[in-house]
Amino acid sequence: MSDKPVTLAAVTGAHGVAGEVRLKLFGEGVDALKPLRSFNGGTLTLLKIRGDNKGGAIARFAEVTDRTSAEQLRGTALSVSREVLPDLAEDEFYFSDLVGLSVVTGRGDTVGRVCAVENFGATDIVEIERPDGTTFMVPLTKQAVPTWDSETLTVNADFVD
Repeated sequence: MSDKPVTLAAVTGAHGVAGEVRLKLFGEGVDALKPLRSFNGGTLTLLKIRGDNKGGAIARFAEVTDRTSAEQLRGTALSVSREVLPDLAEDEFYFSDLVGLSVVTGRGDTVGRVCAVENFGATDIVEIERPDGTTFMVPLTKQAVPTWDSETLTVNADFVD
């Protein structure tokens, strides 16, 4: 759908004193990251990774050798080129494919743009930013979001508040 990098995790902070970092995972879990070695265009090289038993992970990168360096990575998104990832099934997508899309109603009225995609446990949720900067959320269900393509996400007008 796009050639932009796919973000799979983000550094949330340092872990210990030897340069390990805590990760918030956005994909299918720690096992999805294990086969990958290079992130952010080769600037970070993964040496090892393990689950933290809380839904996140602990990772060590070759370029990070102490706690100070690890703390400096806080907030860093870990992205990879789409070409190193496995092919997606027909009904699968990456959240990053939706972020930035223009949002319109089924009648063609402009609503705004997708600024985030979240999942709090029940279903995926699309956060939409209006031109005035306010945001609202819509469940990513066929009823609320009947279609999208590489440029536009269509929202049922009943879900636009």
